[in-house]
Amino acid sequence: MLYLDNAATTPVRPEVLEAMMPYLTRWFGNASSHHTVGEAAAGALADARTRVARVLGMRAGDIIFTSGGTEANNLAIKGISIAARAARGAAHLVTTPIEHESILESAAYLQRLHGFEIAHIDVDGLGRVAASDIAAALRQDTALVTLGYANNEVGTVQEVAAISALARERGVPVHIDAVQAAGWLPLDAGALGVDAVSLAGHKLGAPKGTGVLAVRGRIPLEPLLHGGGQERGKRSGTEDVAGAVGFATALELAEAERAESSARVAALRDRFIAQVLHDVPSALLTGDPVHRLPGTASFTFAGTSGEAVLLELERRGVVSSSGSACAAGSDEPSHVLLAMGIAPDLAQTAVRFTLPRTLREPLDAVAQAVAASVVAVQSGG
Repeated sequence: MLYLDNAATTPVRPEVLEAMMPYLTRWFGNASSHHTVGEAAAGALADARTRVARVLGMRAGDIIFTSGGTEANNLAIKGISIAARAARGAAHLVTTPIEHESILESAAYLQRLHGFEIAHIDVDGLGRVAASDIAAALRQDTALVTLGYANNEVGTVQEVAAISALARERGVPVHIDAVQAAGWLPLDAGALGVDAVSLAGHKLGAPKGTGVLAVRGRIPLEPLLHGGGQERGKRSGTEDVAGAVGFATALELAEAERAESSARVAALRDRFIAQVLHDVPSALLTGDPVHRLPGTASFTFAGTSGEAVLLELERRGVVSSSGSACAAGSDEPSHVLLAMGIAPDLAQTAVRFTLPRTLREPLDAVAQAVAASVVAVQSGG
């Protein structure tokens, strides 16, 4: 079985398990406890925080450990926006319609319960938003610009640095969801010009349930969880020390390998895309053909059902997906593809292949399986 759904989740790396194990066994203490076992845990937590900050080009005090990307996005969007409203009456949020559900639903919450006005800036047919369109939407009462660094369904990469530069001129903070970008794209927050970054460990070879929100200390942030005041009062609750160590280890490994693995996988991805487009007449590549994640290849196959193609592929030993795992079970066409101008019927034929960073061999056999699967579905057998 070949697993090509790495945007949904990845296996935990052996190095990560090894790094975590002492804090699940011998040094299992609560990092808030003032004794030897607790202090060992606190030291490991502080070290993990510093290691994550180093990759992001931020300060250790900017790092908040969370349960994953969804919590990080919720904390960033709700926390920064609510604090901005309290401080200066800001009640306007700028985003795009192709974002992960955790961004769109957080924005909807602010609109529904806090009276925020949400500006959803249109994207083009490749899934790109123009920096000038973002800038044109900014207002005096804009609390935040929030968008994905790279889209989780089609892999399109946004012009984050250009967007951030224009927002900075207006004094508006920028938050990026870098969950899919981590390990593939540069993450230095200074170079990107962003004020907050969300990450999830399970996309990098760390366990599910680990994540980070990095937010610059000068940005006011209203906590969503209240209690013992952990994470500098921004996210109360007993910290998952082992998870933080695992996250830091996975992030460091992915960053160290990023340049080589991104170039290698992108070349194999391009070969796979070319073969599918050649062998499957109905295939249409979705997303930007150039500005896309190295490990993402997404298509529509007219005259099929995406779910039916997935079943045929799995019969042939290939596991992939029809889009975001967070929307699994939905019968609705992808909101990302619809926002890109793809017709609903065609959007429901979508299939996404997301490749592992360890990929070293061409995917010629997978491309052949795709062609056979599409033919089988189109012929009804």
